[in-house]
Amino acid sequence: MLIILAFIILFHVAAAILLFVATIHNAWWVVSQAGRDVVYADLWYSCNSTCFPVENSHTVDAAYLQIVQATMILATILCCVSFFVFILQLFKLQQGERFIFTAIIQLLATLCVMIAASVYTAQKNSFHSANLREGTYGSSYILAWISFPMTLMSGLMYLVLRKRK
Repeated sequence: MLIILAFIILFHVAAAILLFVATIHNAWWVVSQAGRDVVYADLWYSCNSTCFPVENSHTVDAAYLQIVQATMILATILCCVSFFVFILQLFKLQQGERFIFTAIIQLLATLCVMIAASVYTAQKNSFHSANLREGTYGSSYILAWISFPMTLMSGLMYLVLRKRK
């Protein structure tokens, strides 16, 4: 039982780290034009040698970007909260009960990650400036999609898991 518990904790921590990196790291979109610096764009900044805020990120034109920002932050927060709830339930639940509350919070984090990555995929051209539209998805975007099945599996593991001695 201790080995399974350690595996679940490590899996959850790995999913949380992926969410943090995907949310913070500046590589959701990469533009490398011939003869120019490589430009990395994330949810807040575009950077080559210096960083500058995403154009019109506070306007209605970038509403999709704001959705991605909010849901990625919410997913990261929910993943951390579900870990702390799991630790609390580990000591407070009676023997034989399930970690339902932890699973619900983790599955909500999964939903937020899916929404953020899906919206970014569908609407990337609506909030990138014209000179950044000819690029490719970066490592943070890929990490966001990798964290989706990890948080989903983690949430499902909590649904199945029962507290034992």
